[in-house]
Amino acid sequence: MSASPVLNAQRLGFPWPTIDPFLFCVHHDDAYPRGNAAMGPDTALAGREIGQDFSRKDGWSMYHGEVVPGFPAHPHRGFETVTIVRQGLIDHADSLGAAARFGGGDVQWLTAGAGIVHAEMFPLLRADAPNPLELFQIWLNLPAASKMATPHFTMFWSEAIPRLRLHDAAGRETEIACIAGRPESAADDAAPAPLAPPPDSWAAQADADVAIWTLRMAPGARWTLPAARATGTRRMLYFFKGGVLSAAGQAIEGPAAIELDARVAVELANGDGAEAECLLLQGRPIGEPVAQYGPFVMNTQAEIMQAMQDYRRTQFGGWPWPDAAPVHGREPGRFARHPGGRQEKPADR
Repeated sequence: MSASPVLNAQRLGFPWPTIDPFLFCVHHDDAYPRGNAAMGPDTALAGREIGQDFSRKDGWSMYHGEVVPGFPAHPHRGFETVTIVRQGLIDHADSLGAAARFGGGDVQWLTAGAGIVHAEMFPLLRADAPNPLELFQIWLNLPAASKMATPHFTMFWSEAIPRLRLHDAAGRETEIACIAGRPESAADDAAPAPLAPPPDSWAAQADADVAIWTLRMAPGARWTLPAARATGTRRMLYFFKGGVLSAAGQAIEGPAAIELDARVAVELANGDGAEAECLLLQGRPIGEPVAQYGPFVMNTQAEIMQAMQDYRRTQFGGWPWPDAAPVHGREPGRFARHPGGRQEKPADR
């Protein structure tokens, strides 16, 4: 066993480094201005490569959007996207006919499986004030047995996500939002039950030991991250906001990606200067070959070729929307409309 549970620490870039079973992790933090009548930025777009704008000019990007920022219709096969929206709103639309508007702590968990086309647009609804947007998008791999599963999307509304508020000996708080799994030390009757991942997810397998948590630590707060449950689990802690975080006594300046030995408990201690925030991703590796071409992640190059052929032939069900970048009106209410028409809102849960 390593002398230190801190196996590696590196500066965060774009995207963030990941380890099996995770494929990709990105943090979008855009200071969008006021919105115009079309729900795009109420400012000139000169100097941006519209359709491919990752410039962060003035603190924000249009990404692949032309009027509204975001990511118009694009395909996926063979993995899952987990989208955690901390500020702002996302409008989802997909080839199954499903739609959603979510944000403010909500999470969408989308199993692409055999293939789906979806759009993720960022409508700027406020015309009288800025429209900040902050989100994580995480790609979680699917094992070979589930890569061709039926596509499925799940909404975890912010109000339903289990949150643990733990206090150290000095009364300083650490808050943990548990999107998948929960700390082993909190596995008692008083702790909120974890939410159920989509049925074909690697996270739905009990021995996969998948955890997706966000941590918020008050200045000076201490909390011990328990050891993982499963043998072979790997763990990455992304310290993305704050000054200095101590992990097992090792001071690490943020922002940083910190790979930890999941076999042992690790005391985390925030510095006294500012609140600290982290994202934790852990899981037992799938341990299968990964073949990737853009939005397709399979096990072999032959399967990648098949995915491309299938998409050209079927468009993964076609696109039932009037344009490639649909948005869902000016009302800010959050909702989800599932394939088949079932409607869902936060109050329904």
